[in-house]
Amino acid sequence: MTTDNDFLAERFEAYRGHLRAVAYRMLGSAAEAEDAVQEAWVRLSRSGTGEVTNLGGWLTTVVGRVCLDMLRSRRTRGEEPLESRLPAPSEEPDPAQRALLADSVGLALLVVLDTLSPAERLAFVLHDMFGVPFEEIAGVLGRTPAAARQLASRARRRVRGVEAPEADLARQRRVVDAFLAAARDGDFEGLLAVLDPDVEARTESGVNSGAAGVAAGAVSFAHLARVARPALIDGVTGLAVFADGQVTRVLAFGFAADRITEIDIVTDPSRLAELTVEEV
Repeated sequence: MTTDNDFLAERFEAYRGHLRAVAYRMLGSAAEAEDAVQEAWVRLSRSGTGEVTNLGGWLTTVVGRVCLDMLRSRRTRGEEPLESRLPAPSEEPDPAQRALLADSVGLALLVVLDTLSPAERLAFVLHDMFGVPFEEIAGVLGRTPAAARQLASRARRRVRGVEAPEADLARQRRVVDAFLAAARDGDFEGLLAVLDPDVEARTESGVNSGAAGVAAGAVSFAHLARVARPALIDGVTGLAVFADGQVTRVLAFGFAADRITEIDIVTDPSRLAELTVEEV
């Protein structure tokens, strides 16, 4: 006779592979990923699912919370970074780790992810790799959806910056130079030519969506464009404004098909301090 707990266990097993993949990308360790998945099962068995309409989504956010706690605990204890935990080339990874590595995640990406803050890593992994909405990610982090989006965007730039080949940086520079020239001249049509139709420009106070709206905003800030300079923002081509040798404003871009798809405008000193800005 099948009990309620047996039925719950069967439902959980259907999601185990997905949950393990989420946890592994978050933690970079097969053993810790298994621990996180097991903790999710413990929480599920204690709470039941009477009120849950999307069990997969519920379990994904639970695993996210567990992994976030584990990452924060790891940093508090001052554990070694991921690079020192990776198997040496002569060592054979265990079967579970080998299977996970084959599942589209290389060691190089895990090393890059390990440079992110726990909140950045969670936002990037859940949204960019597993399509979790920012509204749900915000609940895990205890932040607003806009803040979760900014964390994912910052993480995305760092990942792209590490992986971007020289040719991509040259292409990015051409697009940014065209954007800067058009902004300085108040050239609305020139701005439209380099902006993706669905581009989003984000500031600490809100979001401006669509090429026409973003272009109009850029024209209105032509005076700032005249003092902005091309720079690498976390390894990706962007713009920076300097005053007395200090960065006072940054425009960090996302690119696709030689067009700008996103602009993060950062002026808050605490957020600027987290960015690596190199004038080019």
